[in-house]
Amino acid sequence: MESIKEADPEVFGYMNQELERQKSVLNMIPSENYVSPAVLEACGSVLMNKYSEGYPFKRYYQGNEHVDNIEKIAIDRAKKLFGAEHANVQPLSGSPANAAVFLAFLKPGEKFMGLDLACGGHLTHGSKVNFSGKIYQAVSYGVDKETELLDYGKIREIALREKPRLIISGLTAYPRNIDFKRFQKIAEEVDAIHLADISHISGLIAGGVLENPVPYTDVVMTTTHKTLRGPRGGLILCKEKYAKDIDRAVFPGMQGGPHNNNTAGKAIAFKDAMQPEFKEYSQQIIKNAKALASTLMDEGIKLVTNGTDNHLLLIDLRPFGIGLGREVAVALEESGICCNANSVPYDESTPFKPSGLRLGTPVLTTRGMKEKEMEEIGKWMADVIKARESKELKGIIRGKIRNLCERFPYY
Repeated sequence: MESIKEADPEVFGYMNQELERQKSVLNMIPSENYVSPAVLEACGSVLMNKYSEGYPFKRYYQGNEHVDNIEKIAIDRAKKLFGAEHANVQPLSGSPANAAVFLAFLKPGEKFMGLDLACGGHLTHGSKVNFSGKIYQAVSYGVDKETELLDYGKIREIALREKPRLIISGLTAYPRNIDFKRFQKIAEEVDAIHLADISHISGLIAGGVLENPVPYTDVVMTTTHKTLRGPRGGLILCKEKYAKDIDRAVFPGMQGGPHNNNTAGKAIAFKDAMQPEFKEYSQQIIKNAKALASTLMDEGIKLVTNGTDNHLLLIDLRPFGIGLGREVAVALEESGICCNANSVPYDESTPFKPSGLRLGTPVLTTRGMKEKEMEEIGKWMADVIKARESKELKGIIRGKIRNLCERFPYY
């Protein structure tokens, strides 16, 4: 970053501090990951200088022969990685990608179904404060109050009654497997489009440790970061019969010129995800999540659904008090552990003061940590949760975490 240091010391200072922060804390926010140096370099490359409205070999600007080849590589790799008939690699992120799918299949005011935000869904799955809940008619489904699991019979019942034009499956804070085939059958029964939002788990799917919904699902959307460990961006996969609808919705429907630097980063990440090492990495993410879950529960910490099938865990803090999510998240951050406050199913508190914590293992696994380290971390977390006001305890654990991070460097 020498050029940045010379051009703008103030910005450089904060960037360098952020690098040091990432190196010295346990980043357990499940939607984050540490990309490879190659992806970082691609995202900061000369490709940022080029405008490329349109699609490969069909642009509205001259001078795109090299950009065309890079985007074609990214498309071909995405199709191969997930077994898709068609791929659009231009979405700038997950929310714009979901918005493009809505635009392709729904008219304003038409009805769709999505997982309720408080039960593990995403803002774009129908939240009233989001475009999805403002422009379209959102019908939510949730999880069973006792088991905290998806009730597919209930979901089918809602679909039969409401007759939505589109049904979204997917998660942002649901720690269990999703039966995408059942969602597809429900969608077909009511003549709806099925959108599988695999943003959180696409890396685990690419690594072969979770079921791939692409072969039988109408449309699949994912971000390219999170467990896929690529640059911040989006990706839409679909059946060939929907290819034109999706492409027109992305450009010119939702976006202008794509971010070619990020497209190159996506191509590199897709190649990385095809390597045997990525499969091992994906397997370790889940091993680590299960080991962490087991340790936390052994320490008396309640988990939503009593465990996990994927990369994330959701801690239910209500046994310690209602609305403690942010307070505990701050205490953990002061101890060197970063996670995020999150609502739990049927939370008695508000989203601004939720009663849970969301955490995951992608970054820790990227750094090379395994089950033994998860056991240590789980015990440290439990100690902080139980004695979150103790400055002495937080200081001791912060020192242990610094030592652990030095043993597992990344950048």
